[in-house]
Amino acid sequence: MSSKKAMRQAQKQAYARHRSNITNSRFELKKKFITKNKEEKKSKN
Repeated sequence: MSSKKAMRQAQKQAYARHRSNITNSRFELKKKFITKNKEEKKSKN
């Protein structure tokens, strides 16, 4: 594999990892927020 091709592949992998990190962290935040809201509603009742 040429170095140009290797660099392109490495950049693609890094970008894919970056995108999945963003979506995963967003999902985790939503999950935490939802569970916090449920706990607050339970404590109010």
